[in-house]
Amino acid sequence: MRILDRLLFVAFLKAYAICLVSLLSLYVVIDLFTNLEDFAQHTSGLMPILNNIGRYYGYKVVQIFDRLCEAIVLLAAAFTVAWVQRNNELLPLLSAGVPTWRVIMPVLVGAASLIGLGAANQELVIPRIADALLADRDDPHGEKTLVVAGAYDSNGIHIEGTEAKRNGLIVRPFYVTVPESLADGLLHISAKEACYVPASPDNPNSGGWLMTGTIPAVLDKLPPSITQLDPGQFFLHTTDVDFDVLTRNRQWFMFASTNRLRELLTRPDARRMAAIAVQFHMRLTRPILGLLLVTLGLSVILRDAHRNVFIGTGLCLGNCALFFAAIFACKHLGDSEYLSPHLAAWAPVLVFGPLTFMSFDAIHT
Repeated sequence: MRILDRLLFVAFLKAYAICLVSLLSLYVVIDLFTNLEDFAQHTSGLMPILNNIGRYYGYKVVQIFDRLCEAIVLLAAAFTVAWVQRNNELLPLLSAGVPTWRVIMPVLVGAASLIGLGAANQELVIPRIADALLADRDDPHGEKTLVVAGAYDSNGIHIEGTEAKRNGLIVRPFYVTVPESLADGLLHISAKEACYVPASPDNPNSGGWLMTGTIPAVLDKLPPSITQLDPGQFFLHTTDVDFDVLTRNRQWFMFASTNRLRELLTRPDARRMAAIAVQFHMRLTRPILGLLLVTLGLSVILRDAHRNVFIGTGLCLGNCALFFAAIFACKHLGDSEYLSPHLAAWAPVLVFGPLTFMSFDAIHT
C-alpha cells in the first residue's frame, strides 16, 4: 500500500470505529432506559442489577453488531469518501490520471474485510452464545416458565412437554413416544418430571433426560436408548434433543451457523421449514449484498463532487433503507413460500447487482 492508500485506509478505520461505538452505545442507552424495570423486577440490590445489565448487554451488542454490520460499514465508507471529496483531496488525484476506483480501493478493501468480520461473528460467535441471546432480560436466574415444543431425535423418538424452567433444566410433565422400529410396538412413556443431564465422559447416564414418576413404571423390554434406573425412573439418551431444542422460540435458527442450517435441511426427518432454507441461502448472499451496498453508496457520493457531505451521506442511508427493505420483502415472500428459497435470497443480488455496476461506471473520473 502506498502512503495515500494507508492514509485513506486508516481514515476509514477511524470512521468505522466512531460509527460502531456511537450506534451500539445509542442502542444500549435507549433500550436500557426503556426496559430498566425489567432488570430490577426479579433482582434486589444495586450490584446484582448492574451485573444483570452488564451480562445482558454484553451478549446483546454482539447481536446488534450482526444486524448493523453492513450499515456501519456503509456509513464509515460514505463519511470517509465524502470528507476526502469535501476537502478537495480527490481532484488532484483524478487530475493526475488516477482512476476513481483506484483512489477508493483502500476503502473497498477495508469494507470487504469488515464485512468478512461480520460473517465470522455470525458463524463463530453468535452460535456459541445463542442461549444467552434467546434469554429474556427479566429472567436472569432462569425462573421464568417456558413453553415446550415437540422435537424428534435422530433415531425417530418424539419428545415433548408442557412447561419448563431453565433453572435446573426441568420439563414438567414430559412425554416420550418410541417408534415401532425401536420397540415391539408404538411405546408411550409419560413422566411427571424430566431433567436434562448434559453429556459428561465420567457419567454413563448423561447426554439425555432423567425421567421420574413415569407411567408405565416398569418396561419388560427396553428400547436401545432407554435405561431403567428404578421403578418409575428411566434415563433417555438423546443425540439432538436437549433442553434448548425443546424450549427455543420459533426464530432459533437465526442464531445457528450456516453448517448447522445445512444439517437441518439434509436430515431425513427434518421439518423442512421454508424459513430455514431461505436463511441458509441468505447466508451465502450476505457478503455479496454487503459489497454491493457499499459500492452503490459510494457511487451516489462520487457522482456529484459539489454535493454537501451530509446530504450525500443521507442519500447513502436512503439507498441503504431501500436496499434492506427489498431484502426483507424477498425474505418475507420466501418464508411465506410465495418464492422459492434460493430465488428469495438471490433476487436482491440479481436486481441490485447490475444497478450497482451501472452507477459505479457512471462516476466521473
